[in-house]
Amino acid sequence: MNADPLELQKFSDLAHRWWDPTSEFRPLHEINPLRLEWINARAALAGKTVLDIGCGGGILAESMAQKGAKVTGIDLSEKALKVADLHSLESGVPVRYELVAAEDLAEREPGSYDVVTCMEMLEHVPDPAAIVQACATLVKPGGHVFFSTLNRNTKAYLFAVIGAEYLLRMLPKGTHDYAKFITPAELSQFIRDAGMTVDALKGMSYNPLTQIYSLNQDTSVNYLVACTGPD
Repeated sequence: MNADPLELQKFSDLAHRWWDPTSEFRPLHEINPLRLEWINARAALAGKTVLDIGCGGGILAESMAQKGAKVTGIDLSEKALKVADLHSLESGVPVRYELVAAEDLAEREPGSYDVVTCMEMLEHVPDPAAIVQACATLVKPGGHVFFSTLNRNTKAYLFAVIGAEYLLRMLPKGTHDYAKFITPAELSQFIRDAGMTVDALKGMSYNPLTQIYSLNQDTSVNYLVACTGPD
């Protein structure tokens, strides 16, 4: 299984706080409108079949459903999926959730989705290239695939680990393993190896003074990638 048991346990232990915007998941709540609008601008979510890989408690999945997409969210944390299911029932926003690995779903449902998203997940798995390949298999020919992850360099270590986890305490200590961070060049190679095309690269930054996130051209810490699936 392409998952780290310690990573799964870490997020499972916090699952009950997923939808609390003041909790450890506050950054996810704050960046979600930015990534949602970026995805929607490129893929026009209304009426599309969408798969969110590593959906966790469903923040992005549910917001894409609110845009009119038919959304499936998958994860390997049973507790997180239960939280996602419960919130979907409470909010009245329908999302189908399933406990299944991306690679297994790719075998079962190849070429089934107009849009595939995999956000803030690649840096938590042992074999990110396998997840990228699964995304390429799951998306319909010429469909849209979106990733977001963390760059691997000194600045990213200082900002995402030392700054976010230890100084600003925006995230629990140990949330990220710097050795698993992925450079844009590495991710682009995974994407090409999977037969996809990189369409756009976008940076996302946090200003600790204004406490506001923004999308820009600075990919040195957090970045997003838009791809076109294989024809």
